[in-house]
Amino acid sequence: MSRLRHPLTAVAAALVLTLPWVVVELSRLAAGLDWMPVDAGIALSTGPTVLVTGLAVVGASFLLAWGAETAEKDVPRAFALAVLAVLAVAPEYAVDALYAWDAGAQAGTTAGAEAGNLAIANMTGANRILIGLGWSGIALFTVYRAYKVRDDNVEKRSGFLADVVTLDKALTTEITFLWLATLWAFLVPLGGGIDLIDTVVLVGLYVSYILIIIRSGIETEEEQIGVPGYLQSYRKPKRIATVLSLFIYSGVMILIAVEPFAHGLENLGLQYGVPKFFMIQWIAPLASESPELIVVIYLVNKARSSAGFNALISSKLNQWTLLIGTLAVVYSIAAGGIGVLEFDYKQQLEIWITAAQSFFALAILVNFNISLREAVALLVLFVSQVFAEFMVLNVLSLSHPEALSHQILLGYTAVYLLIGLAMFVHRRQAVKEMLGMTYEVVQTAFGRRSDFDIE
Repeated sequence: MSRLRHPLTAVAAALVLTLPWVVVELSRLAAGLDWMPVDAGIALSTGPTVLVTGLAVVGASFLLAWGAETAEKDVPRAFALAVLAVLAVAPEYAVDALYAWDAGAQAGTTAGAEAGNLAIANMTGANRILIGLGWSGIALFTVYRAYKVRDDNVEKRSGFLADVVTLDKALTTEITFLWLATLWAFLVPLGGGIDLIDTVVLVGLYVSYILIIIRSGIETEEEQIGVPGYLQSYRKPKRIATVLSLFIYSGVMILIAVEPFAHGLENLGLQYGVPKFFMIQWIAPLASESPELIVVIYLVNKARSSAGFNALISSKLNQWTLLIGTLAVVYSIAAGGIGVLEFDYKQQLEIWITAAQSFFALAILVNFNISLREAVALLVLFVSQVFAEFMVLNVLSLSHPEALSHQILLGYTAVYLLIGLAMFVHRRQAVKEMLGMTYEVVQTAFGRRSDFDIE
């Protein structure tokens, strides 16, 4: 029993979850060798593929989370969680890059235009899922867990859905940079598509953010238990090697497992009559975001809600900067020259509603807490918009469904913006304080201050 409770037993169990898909992949690689029989590879139907790759994603997500938590002993926590966020959403980058590549390779054709629209749809779907389901769902789960496990970040208040999840004020840098990226996102459709100017601005924002969190050295010490606590007891060379191994293995597993997992879900949906565009915008991103959501649920389950939200916000920031910015690069490489990833009017509206949702979500977090009411509002607005548009385009028999779909997107964009703007005005003092803290973090990062302390 003592061996079963050993932290390395949990690591072994997570590895075992990934092994079936490793065996399948290795068999396929072996089938390509000249000395192996042509039918040597293991072929799985759609259902088993979804099951096996899903288990691999779960196992790899735990390994990734343990690696990030262990790394907090040697690098700033924000940086460790930023690395975790990049690796966890890497499959989303891969899926979106594939559509951007097809758009560039077939530029000027109908197929190329469709691929460009799918790239934008997949990107906006992933970003809206991260906030609409991720931020709201994790806030609700955090409060639920607080009824069973003590969590100092949860504040019980009287009133209907009044309980609040309090966030670490060290997140000020992430929130500020996400706010800047959101403001720029409103301008992206005005240029007729995603171009290299967007790449320079958005990638530049993310690189600046990474440099600041590395150089600032602002840190909150947090004692680890379980697997990361055990791994942190290793001597530094062994600990670093372990962290790198966990990052590399889990990152590779997520990359090779999530894409077939997402495509498997797509195929299952298509078999039951779900439209392709809906699958690309919502089901595929939901599958590709699953590693990140699993990691955050794991952190919240350990009463590390602040670290969980840090990971979620970092994921949103890198998707809202790196993901958008790199699409133009991939498109240009495929097209054989500098180009613009163009999209139609529908995708222009999708970008605006995604930016508006981000604007509203940041208005919620600007005072470093999120209440149950606010979490429910995020969830209801997201779900109702997706449901309404699905009904209009795919269920109801209407004479002009596309026009009504556009009106729905514009209507929800207006709602997000009006509520968000009202909240920012009401919380203008919190905005001023957040910008002030960010300014001090930047000063600390570049050696102009050394006494900054976030309480």
